[in-house]
Amino acid sequence: MPELRWEGKYDSRGQKVAPLRAVLPFQTVETVNESAQERQKTLDLFGSGAASQWRNRLIWGDKKYVLPALLGEFAGKVDLVYIDPPFATGADFSFPITVGDDEFTKEPSLIEVKAYRDTWGKGLDSYLSWFFETVSLLRELLSDRGSLIVHLDYRMGPYAKAVLDEVFGMSRMVDELIWHYGGAGVPKDRPARRHDNLYWYAKGESWTFNADDVRTEYADTTKERFSHFIGNVRGDRDYGAQELNPKGKWPDNVLRIPIEAPSANERTGYPTQKPRALLEWVIKACSDEDHLVLDCFAGSGTTAVVAEQLRRRWVAADLSRFAIHTARKRLLSMEGLRPFVVQNLGKYERQAWQRAEFSEDAAQRELRYRAFVLKLYGATPVQGRVWLHGLRGARMVHVGAVDAPVSPADVTAIVAEFKKAVGKGAGSPKTNGIDILGWDFAFEINEVSKQQAAKAGVNLRMVKIPSEVMDRRAVDQGDIRFFELAALELDLAVEKLRATVALTDFVIPGDVPDEVRRAVKNWADWVDYWAVDWNYRDDTFHNEWQSYRTRKAPKLERKTTHTYEAPGTYTVVVKVIDILGNDTTKALTVVVK
Repeated sequence: MPELRWEGKYDSRGQKVAPLRAVLPFQTVETVNESAQERQKTLDLFGSGAASQWRNRLIWGDKKYVLPALLGEFAGKVDLVYIDPPFATGADFSFPITVGDDEFTKEPSLIEVKAYRDTWGKGLDSYLSWFFETVSLLRELLSDRGSLIVHLDYRMGPYAKAVLDEVFGMSRMVDELIWHYGGAGVPKDRPARRHDNLYWYAKGESWTFNADDVRTEYADTTKERFSHFIGNVRGDRDYGAQELNPKGKWPDNVLRIPIEAPSANERTGYPTQKPRALLEWVIKACSDEDHLVLDCFAGSGTTAVVAEQLRRRWVAADLSRFAIHTARKRLLSMEGLRPFVVQNLGKYERQAWQRAEFSEDAAQRELRYRAFVLKLYGATPVQGRVWLHGLRGARMVHVGAVDAPVSPADVTAIVAEFKKAVGKGAGSPKTNGIDILGWDFAFEINEVSKQQAAKAGVNLRMVKIPSEVMDRRAVDQGDIRFFELAALELDLAVEKLRATVALTDFVIPGDVPDEVRRAVKNWADWVDYWAVDWNYRDDTFHNEWQSYRTRKAPKLERKTTHTYEAPGTYTVVVKVIDILGNDTTKALTVVVK
């Protein structure tokens, strides 16, 4: 068959370039909606070495790493993949956020800009290369009866179909579904564009199709006219009376489903959000209950929400942190929600990046990594220290490891070395300030460590190393920004077995867009969501209670109470997610009697 070629499809030896296959393990960073009993059962299973119970998954990460990481567990096991990739201009990551009575536009993060560059950096060539790699991996994930539905429009559809024919084979195209969404407005120079294309491919010779579940209901006039039976006459032949199917007409491949109104409560602000009814048709038609559904362009989470509603197992992934947060809120608003986990590739992706970028030799790798981060931060390396790695202005700088959060023990060692080093030799501290750079930080570290250091006369700043440092183009273009951790204040009250936690203050320091700061009238306006784990056990954060803003319910609860079943000492962890999608955590010790 004729072949579609693009720059980068073949290497210098004429071999087709294969997708990246760095198989990295996932880190579970949060478990949502799991009861105390379910949590204990999971811990018991883990302790005994037995397989734990299935949990649906919401994954934050770049699909070029996420899809290979899924292969180890899910190759040949996914029953339905629905993807709604960017059409022709890259995904639009900007969308409106309401703060108090004002609205501002949430601009793309640097990691989202990186995705745009990766997809569209060389125009159509890079898009096709990226699309080929994506659908090649998705095919491997599909079961023998699995289906892939690719949602595109008239611009990229023909090119994408050529790639799909190459990856799956022309004979594996089941159909082209037309989503006719209607809409107002008619251009003067062409017909109105009121449909998208959904390309349906199957991995094997057979596939799931539940026609009865997606039949179109008869109009009331038809039901009244024919009552129970209808005639079946074709030309001059009468085939006799036929029963009117109570489930409706045979489904066709034109899905007449309107776009949800912008004012609908279901709308999240994502410009590419698809209506629930569309995903209901796709998931009902192409999968059965308990089948596994995957969407690696999760966006606002419609696929996960509908899959949960229809009692399918699901995995939803997106590279946007805010998309994951939006999907989590939508899922939490559902009745009967089953427990699910939030995951990322975390330290494993950073380890792979560090090895590839700096050296296979461990000692050299660490030194070069620190020098690289210090340069981006505007600091000069210093020699002869264990915990103090650089100097920026008058402040010392510590660079945290890629594979472990900065811990209170780390801070103690940093401060101790700082106190010994004051005024001793070149590169010694000239003031009482230390900037501690880290990828992750222990729950309680920000306020507690700052307070303890202050008692010793040392001023600490906890600064987040942004994920964008792993993007060479972002580095080359000077797009890297470091941010100080937010400050979270809580009030704790205990009465017998009852503990009450109140959110009393939340401050975002550093470089925040002016329009956002102008919109914030009260500290609580910064908070979009907060959740509590009442009995943290050094496993993962378990969301046992939460309050969050929605279009329908914009007010945030600031206080919550929990009653423990038995006296004891418990660790309570509070997680706050701000209006920009960043999370801040804090731990409290609770003694109930």
